[in-house]
Amino acid sequence: MKRISYVGTAFFLIILVMSIEFAYAQETSLNYNPNSVYPVHDDYVMYKKRVWRRMDLREKQNRPFFAQNNEITKIIIDAVKDGRLYPYKNDSLTQRMSKEEFLENLQLPDAGGGLTEEEKAMGFGQETQTDAGWGDTGGGGWGDTGADADASAAANVSNYFLPNEIWLMNIIEDEYFDRIRARKYHDIQAVELILPAELMPTGLEKTVGTFRYLDLEKLFRSMPNEAVWFNPYNIAQHRNLADAFLLRLFNARIIKVSNPEDLQLIDIYGGSPKDGLYASQLLEYKLMEYEHNLWEY
Repeated sequence: MKRISYVGTAFFLIILVMSIEFAYAQETSLNYNPNSVYPVHDDYVMYKKRVWRRMDLREKQNRPFFAQNNEITKIIIDAVKDGRLYPYKNDSLTQRMSKEEFLENLQLPDAGGGLTEEEKAMGFGQETQTDAGWGDTGGGGWGDTGADADASAAANVSNYFLPNEIWLMNIIEDEYFDRIRARKYHDIQAVELILPAELMPTGLEKTVGTFRYLDLEKLFRSMPNEAVWFNPYNIAQHRNLADAFLLRLFNARIIKVSNPEDLQLIDIYGGSPKDGLYASQLLEYKLMEYEHNLWEY
């Protein structure tokens, strides 16, 4: 009887442990944000706002993210080309973008040589291996020599925007207050690479790709010698890009907060750049004031 009792008790304990593990796994998947670097349980969040910020990498405060030949945009683009990083189509982070589509977004508007489809069909702009009066059919005249191959490779590279030309980034983050730890969090969710309107013939900005910040954070941590925030005042104290974002060493103004119409601040307040900038600064102060008043709650 004792043996049967021990077996029954052990079986009951195993079932109990399995039930607890299943319940914990279900709670973890339902009550934590899967895109957060430092997730906080939903029940601990007192308030939350989704905020879109615009980061101009040419600004003095942001230049350490954009050091020559070590631009953050270069690190991201190279990681996509190497297959170490996956872009997404928008900031909802639900649909991945293919590498081909990402590279297509990086192409210069006139990468086709400025020829129409009809001109391309007629053969304009295509080199032929004829002697052209030089007495040979390839090799030393109009053929594909080593120098011509190098020039062709350089032309292929020049068909894409350079990393230092992509100086706009959007940072999408959740600002929330954790009532258990009594502190406010800036939880970055995604980062967008933006082609400036000045570079586009349409005069409109173009999103190259959107990246989950959790993936970027892992990428930066895995590249301690490459993903560097350049310290211009003390080169012995460079920081990893992940630490630079954690310490909020960047300057990025608010361009949108979550709203039913999904409008940017510039569209809500007047429509002029001056009104949008004023609304951005006003909203920044309101968020700071709200955080301050929570300490009295």
